[in-house]
Amino acid sequence: MASKKQRRRREKLQRHEYEYVLENEEGEEIPLESPRGTDRARNGKAPAKEPAGPLDRRGRPVQKPSLQRVLKRSAIFAPLIAIFIKVTSPDVTIEGLIFNVVLLLAFFMPFTYFVDLFVYRMLMRRAERERDQRP
Repeated sequence: MASKKQRRRREKLQRHEYEYVLENEEGEEIPLESPRGTDRARNGKAPAKEPAGPLDRRGRPVQKPSLQRVLKRSAIFAPLIAIFIKVTSPDVTIEGLIFNVVLLLAFFMPFTYFVDLFVYRMLMRRAERERDQRP
């Protein structure tokens, strides 16, 4: 007897349509239209558009670097930096702790922005190369 999880998985596999292809003499696969109609008729939505920018490894579009994202990341790391400073030097005053956190964030914020910018440009170049190589 199959478990509940196995039964659900089997039902899911039977629900989804598979891509129908026709193989020609050279061995190339030519996609055919689904027998149940177009993608729009099947799920009521338009087919997905080609993403404007590069995709990450998960297939999600990579966002452009922004100051807003850097500020959010800094807001996450500021308390962690403060805790690290307090643990490593317990005799530091509150003023000294705040000064050290602000000083470290002054280096951290531009660094993370430029790392994001570097990665984004690298992925853009890679996406352009792949687009140029496609027929």
